[in-house]
Amino acid sequence: MAAPLTLYGRAWCHLCEDMRTALEPLLVEFKAQVEVIDVDADPLLEARFNEWVPVLFCDGVELCHYHLDEARVRAALTARLASSS
Repeated sequence: MAAPLTLYGRAWCHLCEDMRTALEPLLVEFKAQVEVIDVDADPLLEARFNEWVPVLFCDGVELCHYHLDEARVRAALTARLASSS
């Protein structure tokens, strides 16, 4: 199953690194991947997210920002896995 997660952040952002680290166990559990996108590399993304990073999306739906909402991410990945069965 292709991973539906996208993490928008910045290379120098400690909250972004914290979220990526906190996400790791869920990635392993669900055999998922996350695409990490640096908002500073795209002026449109920088304008859209700027001070909201990190922001985590699943299939285009925002799950959380600043800190990982493990319950919400787990629910989204579980629902996605169930719908692909």
